[in-house]
Amino acid sequence: MEIQIGNFDFTEVWDGVLYKKLSHYPQVTDWEIRTLIEFTDYERRHGRECTFVCEDAALLETARRKMTQRERYLHTPRPELITECTACRHGGCRTDLVCHTASPENARSILASGWLLSAVKARGVPAAELAKESRNAANDPADYFDYVMLSWGNCQAGDRLVMERLLGRFPTEEELDSGFTPGVRFYFTYDALAQHPDAVFDGVLPMKVRDGIELEKWVQLILIPESHRQLLEGSIPERLRSRVRYVTRRGEDLWAWAEKVYGIAREHLLPQQ
Repeated sequence: MEIQIGNFDFTEVWDGVLYKKLSHYPQVTDWEIRTLIEFTDYERRHGRECTFVCEDAALLETARRKMTQRERYLHTPRPELITECTACRHGGCRTDLVCHTASPENARSILASGWLLSAVKARGVPAAELAKESRNAANDPADYFDYVMLSWGNCQAGDRLVMERLLGRFPTEEELDSGFTPGVRFYFTYDALAQHPDAVFDGVLPMKVRDGIELEKWVQLILIPESHRQLLEGSIPERLRSRVRYVTRRGEDLWAWAEKVYGIAREHLLPQQ
């Protein structure tokens, strides 16, 4: 895997390259060093060595040197706000909550079973086969499909992916505005889910969990768009009903919806400041 450190729009893994965006390029924060260590550790555990590329030689040398101080940087606490990503309109990623976003059809199966499952477990297809599918546009390695992926609580990426899967292509700006169809969000507090025995920190996602997450034990709030109530209400087991909230979309686009549901989740799950 190649790691390119630079002033990109956001951090992502695409076709064998980690494009690592720095929030204050060419300065690198302690948190960013932590994520670089976590990424290289994850890749090494799966048999992939990493090479580094950076236009700024001094920055590259600084990053390499700091990464040797593993114990110091792996204990870096998460910042309240991560500003490296410019894909949202919230000023950055709020790190108190994480969530998984599912299409209404997938959410029905998730609710009925009581489990959020990895793609391998949910579909019963080997990871190597999933990696070959055309929907794997980023050419992710097979092991990525062994995990439930989580995003920051105010991130719009999950809803965007739901739209991509619905359309079978990248959505247009209009489809993310007036034609936007939101997914179902399963919310967790970061600090609680970080204690999951199968939680993994890969340096890209806030965290991911191998195989699956039992909802009754771990989920703290499930936000369902009101438009999906009729489809999903009958699939919700009694033990989860108290954690479900229905949210009416009032014309919000992708970004405004992400802000709205994060605000609702934060109000329900976190102490008032």
